[in-house]
Amino acid sequence: MKVLIVGGGGREHAIAVALKKSPKVTELFAAPGNGGISEIAACFPNIKATDISGMVNLAKELKADYVFVAPDDPLTLGMVDALEAAGIKAFGPCAGAALIEGSKVFSKGFMKRHNIPTAAYETFTAPEKALEYIKNNRSYPLVIKCDGLALGKGVIIAQNYEESEEAVTSILSGEKFGDSGKEIVIEEYLNGAEVTVLAFTDGISIAVMPASVDHKRAFDEDKGLNTGGMGVIAPAPYYTEDLTKTCMDTIFLPTIRGLAKEGRAFKGCLYFGLMLTQAGVKVIEYNCRFGDPETQAVLPLLKTDLFEIMTAVIEERLSCIDIEWNAEKSACIVMASGGYPEKYQTGFEIKGLENIRDAEVYHAGTKKDEQGNFVTAGGRVLGVTALGETLEEALDNAYREVEKISFERAFYRQDIGKKALTIALQQHI
Repeated sequence: MKVLIVGGGGREHAIAVALKKSPKVTELFAAPGNGGISEIAACFPNIKATDISGMVNLAKELKADYVFVAPDDPLTLGMVDALEAAGIKAFGPCAGAALIEGSKVFSKGFMKRHNIPTAAYETFTAPEKALEYIKNNRSYPLVIKCDGLALGKGVIIAQNYEESEEAVTSILSGEKFGDSGKEIVIEEYLNGAEVTVLAFTDGISIAVMPASVDHKRAFDEDKGLNTGGMGVIAPAPYYTEDLTKTCMDTIFLPTIRGLAKEGRAFKGCLYFGLMLTQAGVKVIEYNCRFGDPETQAVLPLLKTDLFEIMTAVIEERLSCIDIEWNAEKSACIVMASGGYPEKYQTGFEIKGLENIRDAEVYHAGTKKDEQGNFVTAGGRVLGVTALGETLEEALDNAYREVEKISFERAFYRQDIGKKALTIALQQHI
């Protein structure tokens, strides 16, 4: 079977590696792809992930049997709808279901309608009304979110009124996130341990993956700006079987059933961003696709053929297959360009990749230069994933391999997993 992967980041590289293992996948393509993906798939770098007509035409030209739409933008723009209309089978939700990520206002309203636990909130389009609300509700920190997609950076945690005012005015004016900020959500700040749960679903049944812990801040001790993610461990050491059952009953199944009830049946991978608070588990956010870099930590634990799961989701027979996971632990360390998530330089040669022995290196922002060398081409450059019998072992293995790789102005967090392991120890898990 011929499979075309839409996207060009570390997540897509991890998906490509997993699909490549399937004996049923005879040819693998990616658009736009990246340097690392080009080693195992034919890439089409001139086609943007958001080019719906271009991607449909490419799938036709390649005679692709399936298209795996990985990023959020093309999903919310309706790429799956367009592919299916052209008679091409695609993995991912339709635009109506992808709205669960595409609009924070919709997702909060959806949770309210279906009694899914989440933070208390209000929505605003006028800055003066938003600021009046903030003045009357003096509780900080305060979470301010733009309604639409913003590369995972559309959330501001304000520590005081001045920061709240700056966030509200910059978002609603369009200055910070453009059209994605035409409406905002202001919600209470939740305290607790965060966890991400990815789940396969065919709109009827659901199969959850090992829970993971992402690290959003740029620097150690959760300092610096929010990023797309600087590292992940899986499984989350404090996410117990009891929590899994609670989430299944109060969050996962109600979400799938609620979407179906509203005529938005979700087929693909649904991302649940959760906060384990003293008042119980609450949903921070939904994503309509595999997370990045969560995918780079979770998929290496998958024993079942990803192609088989993909086709089962598309054909609405997910409940008919048994999905198995490796018992090992996983750690992914992200190596980024100096200056990320703000301004950064690219084009630096990446050295040491040939020395990696005990890890999988997923390329996120790379390309090949005229000499065939890998060079940096993005903010997040590489995700180095290693396994181990314990999380401590997995982290040690990952960091040991990271130290073998270098490029100018490279940086990475050196405390991935430490906070999660401390929480688990305190809870005697």
